[in-house]
Amino acid sequence: MTKAVLAVVGAIVAFGVRGWTGPAVVFVVVVLSAWTAGVLRRMAPFALATLPLVVSILVVNTFLYPNAHDAIATVGPFSPTWTGATAAAQATLRVVAFGLSAALFALTTPVDDLLVELERRGLGRRGSFVVGSALGAVPRTLERAREVADAQRARGMDTEGGLWRRFRGLVPLIGPVLFGALAEVEERTMALEARAFTAPGRRTILRSLPDSGWQRAGRWLLLIGSLAAVAVTLATPVRLP
Repeated sequence: MTKAVLAVVGAIVAFGVRGWTGPAVVFVVVVLSAWTAGVLRRMAPFALATLPLVVSILVVNTFLYPNAHDAIATVGPFSPTWTGATAAAQATLRVVAFGLSAALFALTTPVDDLLVELERRGLGRRGSFVVGSALGAVPRTLERAREVADAQRARGMDTEGGLWRRFRGLVPLIGPVLFGALAEVEERTMALEARAFTAPGRRTILRSLPDSGWQRAGRWLLLIGSLAAVAVTLATPVRLP
């Protein structure tokens, strides 16, 4: 729960505090925490996943920022501006800081522990099941795709080579992956019904995760501090150049 609060606070500060301070602080804290936890290298794919969004932010803001007249140069009908470039850099830092904070939480928190903690705090079995299914959907789909690809290669299908050959190799994979996902949903539904998932009453949680007093106090301080920082930011007038 403490790590979940840290991720939420990171999102609040990164997007709620104007200027460079908020996202920069979140980025530094996340990187140091990932280095301490030993997952800094594993966060690289998550950072690369934000690349399409980052590129669009940089291009749109740099070239099409409204009411900006401090042009850097002229590229055809477009004029990139320093104001747009600054806004694009700040927005990029916000997105990367938020993405890495969520990645840090995902890499350091087992899904089973998260679901147990959420249900123990009153979320309910249905809500916990939805959260667990959402978190596990992508890894299960990737694993199923690898299994189908290995099976198709064993049957003689060529999935390597040029770009066009790889694209053609995707078509025989789509059907088995989709049908496998639907079959898994049916199997999970039957398994849950056999285990009285819809039975009335609250389930007894047999496993309780440690939660010290200083962690509880730290969570409240983090939430209050982040909301106070956002409130101060909103109350401070924006200085126009």
